[in-house]
Amino acid sequence: MRYAQGGGLTDAGRAARERVRLQAVERFERGQKNKDIAAALWVSQRSVERWRRSWRERGEAGLFSMGSPGRPRLGPAQMERLERELERGPLAHGWPDQRWTLARVKTLIGRLFHVSYTVEGTWLLLKRHGWSWQQPARQAIERDDEAVELWKKEVWPQVKDRRRPGARGSPSRMRLDSR
Repeated sequence: MRYAQGGGLTDAGRAARERVRLQAVERFERGQKNKDIAAALWVSQRSVERWRRSWRERGEAGLFSMGSPGRPRLGPAQMERLERELERGPLAHGWPDQRWTLARVKTLIGRLFHVSYTVEGTWLLLKRHGWSWQQPARQAIERDDEAVELWKKEVWPQVKDRRRPGARGSPSRMRLDSR
């Protein structure tokens, strides 16, 4: 990584660097040597050499900041398309079951838009657009809801009332001697 803690420069930091490069251009035009420019602007001689080469090839525009590379972002139209595709379900995109996982959504974003997100970034993107984490309810295919309700009403009350009477004692397995 180019900067400490992977941070890069803020907009203000990039603007400050750009001002230094433009000061170097003024010195290039006056015919100053790279060594003198580096000392005056408190930068490395190698940086001045690169700036001078960019200035010769592209003029002053070659020294302007390109801005932050930023993180991948989906625009509003792309997000609408992603939501439509998610509503179609995983089966429509080649996954055998009806579960969207973050890894699958990440893969779908890559296929549709050629943008690479991390799994965490995918979660933040979905959360930012109102999607929530859901746990699928697991139920047997053979489940009979009427039979379950009948059991709850008739059988469970009978089973629930059959409790053993409480006995004095200890839950410990150790035998207590009464000496």
